[in-house]
Amino acid sequence: MLAGRHAFDLTGKVFGKLTVISKHSTIKRCTRWKCKCECGNEAIVLGESLKSGATKSCGCYRKEITKIKATTHGLSKDKLYDIWCDMKRRCYNPKNKRYENYGGRNIKVCEEWHEFKPFYDWALNNGYIEGLTIDRINNNGDYEPDNCRWATAIVQMNNTTRNHFVEFKGQIKTISQWSKITGISQDVIKDRLTKLGWSAERALTVPVRRCLRHGN
Repeated sequence: MLAGRHAFDLTGKVFGKLTVISKHSTIKRCTRWKCKCECGNEAIVLGESLKSGATKSCGCYRKEITKIKATTHGLSKDKLYDIWCDMKRRCYNPKNKRYENYGGRNIKVCEEWHEFKPFYDWALNNGYIEGLTIDRINNNGDYEPDNCRWATAIVQMNNTTRNHFVEFKGQIKTISQWSKITGISQDVIKDRLTKLGWSAERALTVPVRRCLRHGN
């Protein structure tokens, strides 16, 4: 009987980052061992978990691997990493405030860009500089290399589903663009077209009259 006990004594043995200090307890033939981890922490571990390799540390090893996977590319503090994360959130996280206009419309991120490094490499090879935002050329298409470009915030705003396009003198532009050209505010142009029913020519050419105060 003693020989059997010594045969299964794990005291002093090393399993991964754990060194067995002593036997802790036995419950329903399952023996637990007190172990010292390389990081300095102690842990109580089932003997079977030690011998099978299922447990190799107090838990610090798992955290270390997770951290390494998250920062393997060494670019987690790069602005492009934030852009990449935001892109995925609005496509796949229903709690994201912009999800309705992206994931809610079945807009997806291509499989290649599910990993950050391919997205990072594409960005640098396709004109990215700080201050630009990622823009889908086809507003109903997915985030993928052939459908994306880097643009200023104004260009991207002009490509959203919220914009109204107006044709005048053979040119098709958004209300935002016509506002910059004519000097007439976007709200005035929009009201003239949608509420007053004006033609594009009238909405874009009639000067805005300033309200006169009574008595003047």
